[in-house]
Amino acid sequence: MLDRNEEIQRRRIFGIISHPDAGKTTLTEKLLLHGGAIRQAGTVKARRNDKFATSDWMEIEKQRGISVTSSVMQFEYAGKVISIMDTPGHNDFGEDTYRILTSVDSAVMVIDGAKGIEAQTRKLFRVCSLRGIPVFTFINKLDRETKDPFDLIQELEDVLGLPSVPVTWPIGCGLNFQGVYDILKNEAILYKAGKTIKLGAAGVFGPELEEEITGFNLQALRDEIELIQGAGNEFDMEKISRGQLSPVFFGSALADFGTVPFLEHFLDMSPAPGPRKTLDGEVRPEDDFFSGFIFKIQANMNPAHRDRLAFLRICSGTFERGMSVRLSRTGKEMKLAQSTMLMANQRENVDEAIAGDIIGIYDTGNYQIGDTLSTRREPLFFEPLPTFPPELFALVSPKDTMKAKQFQKGVSQLAQEGAIQVYHNQYNEIVAGAVGQLQFEVFQYRLENEYNAKVRMDRLDFSLARWLSAEDSEASRLEKIKGMLDSRTMLVYDHFERPLILFANQFTLNYFCEKHEDLKLLEAMEVQSARV
Repeated sequence: MLDRNEEIQRRRIFGIISHPDAGKTTLTEKLLLHGGAIRQAGTVKARRNDKFATSDWMEIEKQRGISVTSSVMQFEYAGKVISIMDTPGHNDFGEDTYRILTSVDSAVMVIDGAKGIEAQTRKLFRVCSLRGIPVFTFINKLDRETKDPFDLIQELEDVLGLPSVPVTWPIGCGLNFQGVYDILKNEAILYKAGKTIKLGAAGVFGPELEEEITGFNLQALRDEIELIQGAGNEFDMEKISRGQLSPVFFGSALADFGTVPFLEHFLDMSPAPGPRKTLDGEVRPEDDFFSGFIFKIQANMNPAHRDRLAFLRICSGTFERGMSVRLSRTGKEMKLAQSTMLMANQRENVDEAIAGDIIGIYDTGNYQIGDTLSTRREPLFFEPLPTFPPELFALVSPKDTMKAKQFQKGVSQLAQEGAIQVYHNQYNEIVAGAVGQLQFEVFQYRLENEYNAKVRMDRLDFSLARWLSAEDSEASRLEKIKGMLDSRTMLVYDHFERPLILFANQFTLNYFCEKHEDLKLLEAMEVQSARV
């Protein structure tokens, strides 16, 4: 029987990031399929057969064919316990993805071989880079016409500043796609023939592929491998583990080709759970005391029960069902009586879990995103999770005043989830803030379908939000500040009753700051840090 430290070394937690439509959710499905977690991969395009992606469990995700919330899926493969965090690709849900990336030990970046690196991929990579998260690259859709593989490799360095090293290399593309060459294992995996050819000491330059690959493709492969051997980056596990070098794989997630070599190499190279930074040091997985942090809260995963689940990343020690822990933010003792392992919205009860596991704990409204739970005597706070200022604002009200109670409950719960940012003005009217329009649409859809509260949303002409400092938030100062505002600004209060000012645009903000130099305005990231 493995001891706890050996069990920790078996864990792998990674997030899959990409621009929309690069194939992120399809790759997730295929990895689950090979791990035996599902029997048939759903595809967001197979509408006539009502097949949907396993990770896309919300009704609106099934209707639109996009991921709008992150999902956690755990399975075992080749002796490893794997937790995949499938994240929304759409940039309107970037904040959810940013928070997810704080809970993982590595990331898989999926790139459309025809389009290369796109805007959302750049944003998400920056979060990985700031936290030193190792990034593994899967270049997808090789069964279609793509950019030159060397150009794609060069993009990683030019656009992202990320040096890379190929682990598998394509043999042709599109109609001429014949497979991939596994450089580390020295074997060719053929696409249509469905077989693997182990090569001799000469590699692709030997005779084994002469009858298997068309002359043009074989010559191109030999030329390209010769160039990689002569001018490519050297394979360096130390740099990979520090996030300074990205292993690159080629394949087709939809055709389920190249996914198994990727998965097997990834499990060999990716890190097991490591130390996590706190505000006063770090916590190691092998520490005896239990600790973890909540990075996501999701309401109504099971519509029949209208429940709330908090996603907890265990950072140290052992979780046992029924154990008592301290909620660091309040100092309150909490009993973790109900806990589950997750497969999207499906669950299994769990009695024990260790560092490197992600579990769901039932929440009756006690938890907030970023909360730390621990059995340590001294207060413990992990690094604050990122939050970002919204760019779109709308006044939200119930269409039916008789549904006010459902409306208030829905708004409150969705705000606690982090699905949207919610404020109120001096008249106690609800103001919602979002990063993108689609976030508003999902917010409205969920209020109407999960809480039976139809709403009216009137867009407000503001695009920036800044919090007031603690000194400027005092009652006497706040009264003076109210007199400084005009039609291009609005004073509102967040979930913690902290005042902030909405501005029409950057010019309005700059003008206000020049006119009132004595005021100190804070961005959302600073506020999050101060709260924790």
